[in-house]
Parts: sequence; structure tokens; C-alpha cells
Amino acid sequence: MIGMIGTLANVAAIVAGSLIGGLVKKILKEEYTKSLYIAMGLAASGLGINAVVQNMPDSNYPVLFIGSLALGSLIGTICKIDERVGSLTSKGSGEGGTVEDSAGEGETLEGSAGRNRLGEGIVTGSLLFCVGTLSILGPVQSALYHDYTYLFTNSMLDLVTSMVFAATYGVGMALAAGILFIWQGSIYALTVLLGDFITTNMMTELSIVGGFLILSSGLAILDIKDFKTLNMLPALVFPVIWCLIVG
Repeated sequence: MIGMIGTLANVAAIVAGSLIGGLVKKILKEEYTKSLYIAMGLAASGLGINAVVQNMPDSNYPVLFIGSLALGSLIGTICKIDERVGSLTSKGSGEGGTVEDSAGEGETLEGSAGRNRLGEGIVTGSLLFCVGTLSILGPVQSALYHDYTYLFTNSMLDLVTSMVFAATYGVGMALAAGILFIWQGSIYALTVLLGDFITTNMMTELSIVGGFLILSSGLAILDIKDFKTLNMLPALVFPVIWCLIVG
């Protein structure tokens, strides 16, 4: 566990940022919150497009991202990841008026909106926290060389990012810290077992798939189209498996 001190620092930064941002959210007016939604949606969409455009020319497997997105979406839909996470985040939803649906069942309007927004925030935040050079190479550096520079740097960036996201979506953004821990912990464990297994090709393919997922989240936040990005998360596994096999 000592070797994962960089990851633990990263997790602590996200939790701290989420707590601070959650406190700020309570004093924000609704119109300010809406403006933050738009800002987060545009920022995520731009980052996603940039990741795709920047890495696509360097891809050695031009159709890998298509297969990854297709298979990942299929697996995620079968496993109902979006529904399961939605149920988790709904526990912290607020109270509001009740509306009857077509089946005669009531649902809390404000609670439902809070659940959906928080879910979108967690997905987008987790992707931004996890799919990046610092977050991927950081655990490798710490496992091989006990060098935590990347992860400490990433911690400071994620501290600020999580504050902004929590100010938009609430303190529930701290759940993204758990996702980050699993992600970086897995990379750390694989590095201990396999050595420096992350290649340039793997980083490129991961960045392309991750870019599409971040773009998908951004469009959902802007209420343009809900792609159920959570169901697409397994797509990130396939570039790793493919590059390990061929590399």
C-alpha cells in the first residue's frame, strides 16, 4: 500500500475538492448552477474532440476504436451499468414534487433530475480523472521506480477540477474518487505483475476511445443526446487487451 501513496493522494484530492465544491454549491443560485452545467458540457465536449483529433492520426489500428465502442456498449448494456449507477446516485437525490407516470407510479421530479445530473457529473469527472497521461503513466512510474511526481501533479489538477464539478453537481462527485482508485490500482497491480506494459500504441488507442466517451458525456450534459456513457465504459478495456496481445 505504501507504493500506492501517489494514488491515495490523488483520491484524497478528489474527495477534498468534492467536499469544498459541495459546500459552495449550496450557496449558488439556480441560474448560476445552470451556467456551470453549460460550461462543463462545452468543456467536456471540447476535450473529447481534441483527444480524438489529436490521437487519431497516430493510430496503428484505425478500426480498433469502432470495435471497442461497439463491444463495450454491448457489454455495458447487458450488465445494465447505467441503471445500477443511477440507483446508487439516486439515494442522495433531493426532495421535490411528485408526478404520475403512465403506469400510475409517482416519481420525485427534483430527485430524478438530481440523480441524472449527478450521474452525468460522475461519468464525465471520472473519465477526465482517469483517461489522461498523468493518471495512466503515474501508477506505472510509482510501481517501477517509486516516482510519484506524475500522481502528485495529477492530484493538484484533480483537486481543482473536482471542486468545479462538485460546485456544479454536488458533493456526490466524491464517488469518482473510488473509480479513480480502482483504475489506478489496477494499472499499478498490472505493472507489478507485467512490468512496463503500457506502450505508446496503447496510450494512443486509449486516448481515442476515451475521447469519444468524454464527448458523449459532454453532449449528455448539454441535453443534446443521452448516449448512456456509463454503459460504454467497458470500451476502455479492449484497447488494453488488444495491445497486450499484439504487442
